[in-house]
Amino acid sequence: MILVYGAYGYTGKLIVDEALQKNLSITIAGRDKKKTETLAKEAQVPFISFDLEDVQLIINTLQEFDLVIHCAGPFEYTASIMAEACIQSKTHYIDITGEYQVFENLHLMHEQAAEAGIMLLPGAGFDVVPSDCLAAQLQHEYLMGDKLELAFTSTGASLSRGTAKTMVENIHKGQLYREEGVLKSRKLGKSTRNIDYGAFNQISVGISWGDICTAHYSTGIPNIEVFTGSTEKQISQMKWANYLKSVLSWRWVKNIFLKKIDKKPAGPSEEKRTKANMYLWGKISGLNDSHEKRIKTPNGYTLTARSAVLIAQKILNGDFKKGYQTPSSAYGKDLIFEIDGCEEIK
Repeated sequence: MILVYGAYGYTGKLIVDEALQKNLSITIAGRDKKKTETLAKEAQVPFISFDLEDVQLIINTLQEFDLVIHCAGPFEYTASIMAEACIQSKTHYIDITGEYQVFENLHLMHEQAAEAGIMLLPGAGFDVVPSDCLAAQLQHEYLMGDKLELAFTSTGASLSRGTAKTMVENIHKGQLYREEGVLKSRKLGKSTRNIDYGAFNQISVGISWGDICTAHYSTGIPNIEVFTGSTEKQISQMKWANYLKSVLSWRWVKNIFLKKIDKKPAGPSEEKRTKANMYLWGKISGLNDSHEKRIKTPNGYTLTARSAVLIAQKILNGDFKKGYQTPSSAYGKDLIFEIDGCEEIK
């Protein structure tokens, strides 16, 4: 039995739809009882409503389930609580985060999860299934590489409210990257590349993406940086944000942006998702050589629903590794190609 927590969010609903299409038995849950009940009636599935303040209540609730698909962000504030409860209740845990803090925090729970006989696999969606698999593929083809660069961009789609809120929560922290195994920070907009994504070239800017953690744990590569497709205007705005770093860290300022986000659509329409694609690029470098690869996938939200449900199916079938895992460490470098619509760009 699967519990989808945060099911009434934009991506949560997509996961519920995908799970039902695969004939999986699910129960949905969330903090808002009215929203959860409304979705339960629409999807014709059982529901539970609880927040994340009463840890013992969460543990007692999770004991009825084999797996939690955690969709309630920002995950920086919710993932550790849910993961700890999963360890206590011996319930497998996956989520759809791309937040580097979550990967770092849950990695520290590896031994506890292994002793409980469960798997903790954050990043079971677009963040970070395709990029984690790409990193593993690059390392497999060039074992001597000690520097990894990854990038992604999209065509024809917008952000969900949840993704936009996560960006607001982290914008004041600058761009994080990994150097000689250590996480370091630089100013936003300082690191840029003109990247060939296969179908087109696009200027791209360094961001604090989850692969600075997951790719390191998957491959052991000590130097990792992640970029995303951008524009000159966006990069200029990021540079200006550096001057407002302290202001953007204030809670009341963040709340202003969060309220504006709440007034926007939940996420891209089905029509936009269908027409959109994601393009990923990766480069591994060593002393005397380098190697590049490219992958094309469906829109990130569509991919997230498909990959999260695929991983859930594997776990329910007894296919999992105990403890903290990344997508590629659990299921191999070619996991991404098990998902409809994903292919390598030659």
